Amino acid sequence: MKSLVSLVIPTYNEVGNLEKLYEEIVRNLSSKYSYEIIFVDDGSTDESLKIIKKIKKNDKRIKFISFTRNFGHQYALKAGLDNAKGDCVISLDADLQHPPSMISEMLKEWKKGFKIVYTKRVREDNTSYYKLITSKLFYYIINKLSQVRIEYGMADFRLLDRKVVEIIKNTSESAFFLRGLVAWTGFPSKSITYTPDERYSGQTKYSLHKMMNMAIDAVTSFSIVPLRLATILGFFISLVSGIYALYAVIVWITDSKVITGWPSVIVSVLFIGGMQLMMLGIVGEYVGKVFLESKKRPLYIIGEME
Repeated sequence: MKSLVSLVIPTYNEVGNLEKLYEEIVRNLSSKYSYEIIFVDDGSTDESLKIIKKIKKNDKRIKFISFTRNFGHQYALKAGLDNAKGDCVISLDADLQHPPSMISEMLKEWKKGFKIVYTKRVREDNTSYYKLITSKLFYYIINKLSQVRIEYGMADFRLLDRKVVEIIKNTSESAFFLRGLVAWTGFPSKSITYTPDERYSGQTKYSLHKMMNMAIDAVTSFSIVPLRLATILGFFISLVSGIYALYAVIVWITDSKVITGWPSVIVSVLFIGGMQLMMLGIVGEYVGKVFLESKKRPLYIIGEME
């Protein structure tokens, strides 16, 4: 009996890529496997859903999930995993930067017993220094502050065994960060390097703002290190402030001519006030996470599914 392979493809305004992507996937899938392709339309405002339905008419192995609005890439992946039936699930983006030609190699590693087969991007020559630096900073912060290890260049182009998928399906975290969850499961994994292809059509949907939000979610979802750092920093500032206060009293007692200057007072107040606001912000991030979790709202809402 052939193993069933599910492919999950989050889609947001990718009208120019979908038909080409479908052709490439079909061309690269081995006849050794049965498969289903699940497109998750993340509230597209173009004709993406219309193209998906057109493809589905000619291939019954195509399924689609359409959100009522844009919930985000990570939640689109979650919806695909929740509804995939395969013995393994492969996720890839719809922009053709994740080469479908690697699917057969991923399946070979899965057959060897690896429960997770993930891909690592090799730097392209045309990558801007801005993107390179921000990407490295993203992984550096996550690995330093969180309790899971995420390798630099890891992408959401990966294969997950059914055992891993079932664990992820049972999670309902409001701040869903799939790369962290996959690493957290601890199953045997294998990495494959690849060079991203050029985007076939359209523009990237990941802005700096979205990257920053993802970094914050990644750290606060898997670690309380920032809270501990805030506590340590608070003790340190209190110690320094106490020493400075003692010094000021001694100088005032021993030197009657000393004139208290307002610059030192202003600097001290601004410094301590700024640190307090930063610490409150860190605490606020975690309180906000608890608030969102307590509401128990669904992570996404499906408007249409076939």
